[in-house]
Amino acid sequence: MDMNRTFYLKTGERKPQWHVIDAAGKVAGRLATEIAALLRGKKDPSYTPHIDAGDYVIVINSNQVVLTGDKLTGKEYVWYTGWRSGQRRATPQNKMDRCHEFVIQHAVKGMLPNNKLADAQIKRLKIYPGAEHPHEGQVNV
Repeated sequence: MDMNRTFYLKTGERKPQWHVIDAAGKVAGRLATEIAALLRGKKDPSYTPHIDAGDYVIVINSNQVVLTGDKLTGKEYVWYTGWRSGQRRATPQNKMDRCHEFVIQHAVKGMLPNNKLADAQIKRLKIYPGAEHPHEGQVNV
C-alpha cells in the first residue's frame, strides 16, 4: 500500500458479515451504540464515511431489553399523524407490548446519520423477540 495515497473503499470491495447480538438483560442505549457502529462499519479498519460498508446485525431476545431508571414509564415517544388533533404519545412499555422491536430500532436510528446511507443501513438490522431467527445460513461462525 502506498502511504502517500488516501484509501477509499469501493462498494464492490465490501464484504459484509453477519453478527448475532443477544439483547437479554442489556441496556437499550448501550446496545444501540454497539449496533449502530456495526451497521455503519466503524469497527472495520477500512471504514469510509461516505460508503455504505457496514455489516448485518441480528438482534435476538429483543423483548428482554432493559431500560434504566424510570424510562419504561416516564419517557414518551411523541409523533404526529397528519390529521387535526393527531398528536399521539406512548411510553416505551406501551410500544414494547405492541411492537417489540420499536424501542431498539428507534434508538439505533437516532444514532445513525441523517442521510441516504442511513436508510440502507437500518434495513440491515433484523430484530426478533425470541432466540430463533431465520438467518442461520448467513451467520459467520
